[in-house]
Amino acid sequence: MANLEIKLSRSLIGSKKNQAETAKSLGLTKVNQVVVRPDNDAVRGMINKISHLVEVKEA
Repeated sequence: MANLEIKLSRSLIGSKKNQAETAKSLGLTKVNQVVVRPDNDAVRGMINKISHLVEVKEA
């Protein structure tokens, strides 16, 4: 199964509470932080919710 590298490229300050909680559930707390997560429907849904805050590439 493929993995995704997810990078928080914009700050969570001023974002909606549910978007900040989604980023935290992915493990993203600081700007420019990168996490590796499996490529599945749950992770894709979270990425779609905060797509304007993150950059995604396949690992």
